[in-house]
Amino acid sequence: MPVKEKKLSPFEEKLNKWVSQHFSRIPFIQKIFFVEHLHIMIHAGLSLVEALDVLSKEIENKKLGDIIAKIKADIEKGQPLSEALAKHPDAFPPIYTKMVSAGEVAGKLEESLKQIVNQMHKTHDLTSAIKGAMIYPAVIVVAMGGIGIMMATMVLPKLMEMFKEFDAELPPATKILMKISEFMGNPLNVILVVFIIVALITTFVISLKKSPKFKRLIHKLNLHLPIAGKIIKKVNLARFSLTLSSLLKSTIPIVEAVDITAETCGNILYREALHNAAQKIKSGQPLSDILNEQPKLFPPMVTEMIMVGERAGEVDQLLDELSNFYSSEVDKTMKNFTVIIEPVIILLLGLAVAGVAVAVIMPMYSLAQNF
Repeated sequence: MPVKEKKLSPFEEKLNKWVSQHFSRIPFIQKIFFVEHLHIMIHAGLSLVEALDVLSKEIENKKLGDIIAKIKADIEKGQPLSEALAKHPDAFPPIYTKMVSAGEVAGKLEESLKQIVNQMHKTHDLTSAIKGAMIYPAVIVVAMGGIGIMMATMVLPKLMEMFKEFDAELPPATKILMKISEFMGNPLNVILVVFIIVALITTFVISLKKSPKFKRLIHKLNLHLPIAGKIIKKVNLARFSLTLSSLLKSTIPIVEAVDITAETCGNILYREALHNAAQKIKSGQPLSDILNEQPKLFPPMVTEMIMVGERAGEVDQLLDELSNFYSSEVDKTMKNFTVIIEPVIILLLGLAVAGVAVAVIMPMYSLAQNF
């Protein structure tokens, strides 16, 4: 006999809906799938309503499927696609809604969707390169932390007990290790250390979100880090050039395009510089001259390329070349990131192991000499 599906109560349905809306996230790849297939269906001759109806049923992510259904309902009421998308900024940021709006005004919605798909694919490739490169260091750091905790709580206490039995003067390194071992041997102290670390991380994250001055300070320091600083600059320049190029190709006015582009940059200094640039462009200043005032954020190559584009009337094309260059640079750097970071990790691990080895071996050598 077929098993009857259990019918959810109204409360359970509301709870599931609330959890889906507030806690489930929409994977970026699902957004690409939606825009790409919407473009394909419109190109194939389907109406916008028909295409959205199919996609609302085909999309795997329930939250995105519900949003598409709402967008379809708004379009059936006579609203433009851009206005319907703008109601869901968490799923579709302003950059995409503005590009759709420009396509609707110019009667080139299909071309705008194709441009959005290209931009989303490049953004996804850039993000994937960064995340992929961070996996190896993260695994090594977690493993080192786990081994360190195990040594401090299980192995070292037994060795330290052996040293206490001998009435001999122990080296300073061993005494320090004994104190650490005694402290970490107490479960309450371990809990206290974990609590302090969690509290510090939480305070840091909250301060980063709530305090603009603190956030600006951290972001400024990030740009001056030995290895990561150059990577952060390249990532922000890649996003800046890619986004601004896409928006200008969609015939969005440069003031609005620069203002929207600012929000796609992860570093607050780049955001402030671009918001400021958008205001200065209104007074008639060329973008290249404005960005040239910030040489630490925008290298001469960037400003020179934009200047050439302004003179030739092809800023979008030159920015596209810049985005390809910086995206390629980020990809190469991320692929070599493990090679760059590996010596640093080995050095830190070697110092930690050497410190423990010296603290353990030195007293054993002294005791052997006494016998």
